[in-house]
Amino acid sequence: MLETEICQMKMRNPTALAAGVLGSTAASLNWAARSGAGAVVTKSFGTEPNKGYPNPTTVEVEGGIINAIGLSNPGVESIQAELKKLEGNVPQIASVYGSTPEEFASVASQVENLVDALELNVSCPHAMEGCGASIGQDPELTHQFVKAVKKKVDIPVIAKLTPNVTDIVEIAQAAESAGADALTLINSLGPGMRIDLETAHPILSNRFGGMSGPAIKPIALRCVYQAYQNVKIPIIGVGGVTNHQDLVEFLYSGARCVQIGTAVMYHGLEVFQEIATGLEKFMNEKNYQTVEEMVGLAHQ
Repeated sequence: MLETEICQMKMRNPTALAAGVLGSTAASLNWAARSGAGAVVTKSFGTEPNKGYPNPTTVEVEGGIINAIGLSNPGVESIQAELKKLEGNVPQIASVYGSTPEEFASVASQVENLVDALELNVSCPHAMEGCGASIGQDPELTHQFVKAVKKKVDIPVIAKLTPNVTDIVEIAQAAESAGADALTLINSLGPGMRIDLETAHPILSNRFGGMSGPAIKPIALRCVYQAYQNVKIPIIGVGGVTNHQDLVEFLYSGARCVQIGTAVMYHGLEVFQEIATGLEKFMNEKNYQTVEEMVGLAHQ
């Protein structure tokens, strides 16, 4: 009943661990899979190790969390060793980044044989200069980066887009025209900030960061809804999913599955099984036989 498929990857339920959460080691990714996630996505990684920004890198705000980690990661060589230790009981997606199309393609090709799909992080709002949202806010750059990776690899390529644009449809269509097999909508919103009342200084070392959590869900839903109306490739929803009701909203808006990130920080990895159980009960109550029946219902 809960099974779904995206880019020929069969998922036992329409939930996935989002990039950036517990995704740096095989142990954490396997743990998420054993806890009920239908798929797992690694933390974003690039060619070389990156320390990211110094602490503090996260701060809680009303409705979520602001983080400015700065794409910290151990580099592709270290990630390769971790990917080889994955148990493989659910689809595995590698989140990659780079500052040029060639760098993106190089990183992608180095892990192509170790994962089921690639997610291109062209949308991080707190990435170092030349990466992340600076790419995904420009339809031409988005097209160039997606096309470069598609020419280099044979596995599915998923473009993760930023909501920090004037027209999400324009960016989604640029990714689709470059050959993207699917879209992930959305990355964190921002940048935003918090200021310490005692010191009068910004709390985050980078001052600004991307916001995630329940408060951004309405924006994520709108982005998925608009993209669904204007592209033919499947969509993965992400942004503020905490319970099965949130998941159902994303399905209705046009997503085939969702990724879960901040909710793991609040509720633990048990959240995957809780959401799947809630979804199954909801589907039984509403007489839905498959997840597919629910996708895009808000457009009818």
